[in-house]
Amino acid sequence: QVEVVESGGGLARAGGSLILSCTANSAQILRVDTMAWHREAPGKQRELVASINAATSGIQHYADSVKGRFIISADLNKGTAYLQMDNLEPEDTAVYYCRADARTPVYASRSYWGQGTQVTVSS
Repeated sequence: QVEVVESGGGLARAGGSLILSCTANSAQILRVDTMAWHREAPGKQRELVASINAATSGIQHYADSVKGRFIISADLNKGTAYLQMDNLEPEDTAVYYCRADARTPVYASRSYWGQGTQVTVSS
């Protein structure tokens, strides 16, 4: 069983900053291939915010709406990831989910999701 836990959400003013943290915990993890952050705003579909992948030598990918404001970092060997969010906008208000694509003795590759952490940005 792989457990993904996020922390760091909360309330911020527009223009402010928050840092989200994520850890994929399991002694069964053989390898973490990708760590990513998604978000889901009320009434909207869950969208990919940022990701980092071992196959691309750690190159980060970002949604256009957060480019230049958010930075993802990760230690895939440890199964940890962070999302530095600067210059926050009210439109960033959402529940943020961490995803870890990991290999275990049971599954060659599977996505594991955290429970989500609320980020609220006031204008």
